Amino acid sequence: MDYAYIPSPEQSVWEIPIPFTDLTVPLRAYALCIIAGIIAACWITEVRLRKRGAPPFTVLDLAVWAVPFGIIGGRLYHVITSPDAYFGSAPDANPWKAFAVWEGGLGIPGAVAMGGLGVWLACRRSQIPFSMIADALAPGLPVAQAIGRLGNWFNQELYGKPTTMPWGLEINPINQAELPEEYQGKAAYEPTFLYELIWNLGIAGLIVALDRKFKFGAGRAFAVYVLCYGVGRFWIEGRRIDPAHDFLGLRVNEWVAIAMIVGAVIYLLRVTGTRQVLVTGPDGLLTPVDWDKVPEPTTEDADETDADEADADEADADSDESEPDDVDEGGDDVLTDDDEETESSEEEEAEKPSGKDESKKS
Repeated sequence: MDYAYIPSPEQSVWEIPIPFTDLTVPLRAYALCIIAGIIAACWITEVRLRKRGAPPFTVLDLAVWAVPFGIIGGRLYHVITSPDAYFGSAPDANPWKAFAVWEGGLGIPGAVAMGGLGVWLACRRSQIPFSMIADALAPGLPVAQAIGRLGNWFNQELYGKPTTMPWGLEINPINQAELPEEYQGKAAYEPTFLYELIWNLGIAGLIVALDRKFKFGAGRAFAVYVLCYGVGRFWIEGRRIDPAHDFLGLRVNEWVAIAMIVGAVIYLLRVTGTRQVLVTGPDGLLTPVDWDKVPEPTTEDADETDADEADADEADADSDESEPDDVDEGGDDVLTDDDEETESSEEEEAEKPSGKDESKKS
């Protein structure tokens, strides 16, 4: 019996020819999705940081540290939790493939942890508190993860148990080879990547809504992200059937999700703090101040400022109109030194009798 299903992309790598050569460059959909997710997270974080008083393009200084650290951390987490593909006894196991990030395989917990370390190092070089960066990043991070999960769709990986639901995912037989035999040859599988994609977008929307209402600070918005992601990841991890290491009856990623949930709950219960914004202090340095304690100009100050601006405008107008016309207060012409010398010379010449007049007189 045929069921409706979500088709998988037929191609995930495109060979781009290099002009004037016979060489090609592989363009991988997974890498494009990761890059698009990073760009989206940077844009969202930049907007939120500017609203908190941060200088323009602060996120670029942070990304220089966070992105490489995040990729390295995500890859390390994946290799540690799934070592068989790289160090196992399988014929295709190859340790060098651990460096092939472009082929897929990034662990979100490792990427977040190491990326956070990169942000912390960047914050030590700037004047922005780490907690403010974390709260600004909170909704952008799940959006980046959602976009990145599309790369799993192109690679036909991270899917769940066989299903007959209309949103089942078609998996090519070649990509079913690593599954247990009882799961091979099925028409469709649960698209766990899609579950996580939708869940992450919901987390981003929830954080924005709660942040507007409660004005989260001190890293509490980021703690909400960790809590919600841990809950969703624990459920989704239980639906997956790809090979993974178990510990006490649970997959390693499920234990990590539990740790995330517990840690986030403890943090939210123990840490309090409202949103902060950056203001420039008398010393010219950026100083974090609670958003409801930012000094605002009083009515008198505003009136004085308006009056000063009006006086300045009048002074400018007067200076434009009063160009030097060499006119005194009484309206008489004021002679310059050059004019006086010219008149004196003219008077002297006028007093001298011309030659013709002298001859006539004589």
